[in-house]
Amino acid sequence: MDLTATTAELAGAAAEVARLLPTRVLDPVLAGLRLKAGTDVEIAGSDQEHGVRLTVHATVHTEGEVLVPAKPLAATLQALDDPQVRLKVEGQRLAIRTPSSRFAIPLLDLNNHPGIPELPRLQGHVDADKLRTIAAVAGAASKDDALPIFTGIRIQSDEQKLHVIATDRYRMAYATLPWEPQGQIDLLVPAKPIAEAARQAHGEVALHANEDRIGLAWNNNSISTALLAAPFPDDRARRLLEAVIDSTVLVDADALARAVRRATPYGGPHQAVTIQVEDSELRVKGNDPQHGESEEFVKATVDGDRVTKTFQARYLADALKAFAGRRIELRIQDGLRSTVLTSTPGEDGVELTYLVVPMRSVA
Repeated sequence: MDLTATTAELAGAAAEVARLLPTRVLDPVLAGLRLKAGTDVEIAGSDQEHGVRLTVHATVHTEGEVLVPAKPLAATLQALDDPQVRLKVEGQRLAIRTPSSRFAIPLLDLNNHPGIPELPRLQGHVDADKLRTIAAVAGAASKDDALPIFTGIRIQSDEQKLHVIATDRYRMAYATLPWEPQGQIDLLVPAKPIAEAARQAHGEVALHANEDRIGLAWNNNSISTALLAAPFPDDRARRLLEAVIDSTVLVDADALARAVRRATPYGGPHQAVTIQVEDSELRVKGNDPQHGESEEFVKATVDGDRVTKTFQARYLADALKAFAGRRIELRIQDGLRSTVLTSTPGEDGVELTYLVVPMRSVA
């Protein structure tokens, strides 16, 4: 194998594939990148659970296919300053050449690699800009692998929309986005890889799925992952969004997010931020006996009762981040019932709703 490619493009693709592969494995071939040079160069990897294929334009001098350790290749390419780089197999090593430097990485045994999983059957198409809403929903999924069922996103479909929901028991995000169906799905998908795939995709994205895997494909690129257990949460979770509202507040999401960020250092050991609904503004407060207190006012349009709610700062900040650049509606319920954040659906037809469970007051 012998090829020349743009350094930045090759480095970016290698880093993306390497990031989705495990760093600690019993078999080192599972942490390898497969480079396949033909018309262009395909960079692929799989640990049997995830499968990634990214294509980079290249001038191929000699076709071929090799397997190399992912981390050393990605790190070397990212460190190069030269605009073009040449990859050439020299014996049992892959040489990385520029006009002024040479690096060599030992090859792994390609015959021992399990291969890259094929995509399951096509289920429909969705625009990449709309698909990125999945990344916002993923923020509500748990990061605790000890409770794997809460680390997933449930994706359901009907004839017009995809319904996407995630919860870690303390917050919940729900979104709908238009798609062009060719099948019907109801899946529980690992949040991290599907959100990463949604961020990378562009143009029209093909959604593939069966009872075991889900995959996203665009141009000559694809990312797939194994599914989690039976779909969760069930439809009862979605009914939590049908709140009995005591106060409705219209506010700029970015302005409120900035106030929450500034109050967080004063949130004490529980990282608690309190929001008081006033006549025409929100009072955002932090109170820590050791570090002091903060108070900031954010303009808002208020309809309903004047209530006070206390949230864990990072949960509220994650929810507000999902609405960046938008004006949002806070649907606040009294007591310890959840607060619902939502925004007017945009012209793209995407709807997003976040639910955050308040804390008991710690002031």
